[in-house]
Amino acid sequence: MNDYTKINSETWDIWADNQCEWTLPITHEEYRKADETNFIVYLTPCVAVPHAWFDGLKGKKLLGLASGGGQQMPVFCKLGADCTIFDYSDRQLAAEKAVSEREGYEIEIIKGDMTKRLPFADETFDIIFHPVSNCYIEDVYHVWNECFRVLKKGGRLLAGFDNGINFLFEEDDLRVVNPLPFNPLKMPKERFEAMVRNAEGIQFSHSMEEQLGGQLKAGFHLNALYEDRDRPGGPKISEYAPQYMATLSVKPI
Repeated sequence: MNDYTKINSETWDIWADNQCEWTLPITHEEYRKADETNFIVYLTPCVAVPHAWFDGLKGKKLLGLASGGGQQMPVFCKLGADCTIFDYSDRQLAAEKAVSEREGYEIEIIKGDMTKRLPFADETFDIIFHPVSNCYIEDVYHVWNECFRVLKKGGRLLAGFDNGINFLFEEDDLRVVNPLPFNPLKMPKERFEAMVRNAEGIQFSHSMEEQLGGQLKAGFHLNALYEDRDRPGGPKISEYAPQYMATLSVKPI
């Protein structure tokens, strides 16, 4: 259980081998069409990130945090950002490399675990792009603190995360089965081992106190947010309530 991030990195490799939609790189045609007025990237399943949240990309140093897979970084590179991708899945990083070689741009590719200190100097990046992924770690306060540290003053954190409601229910009948917060490291060993065998991913629920409050506690100013739901075919709860949120936060100058 203590090595749950290694389990999750291997699980994402399995999902990539099975062509999970969040592991499919953009096509050449999608890459070709992306420009400053016509690009789409996602922090959450369905709602595209507003272009104004970036305040321009050309020349910006951008960190894709736990954002591998060749879906967003190719767009940012095409729009002139100096991109670094940081992820712990070999398959997701391989996808980033494959797209960069196909399209002929440069990107720094780093394998690592965001539960550890990030391998970057203070005030390195102008933008951090962090799609839904902190459900795979136990301590989100650490991530917000590290984001604050490696962002330049005036830098922007664009983050997506779930609100925890997915963890309450059985998927089919919406029967409440789990109290929140949901922490698989504290469940019976047999259930944890079943999650590993079934390649479910070791996932945690986090409160808004951790997600929003954690950003504020780290020192960020929260500038904007929106809510979102799963795509069609996802958990039934998405028919009744949003499950995700995206935030734009800024490190004060």
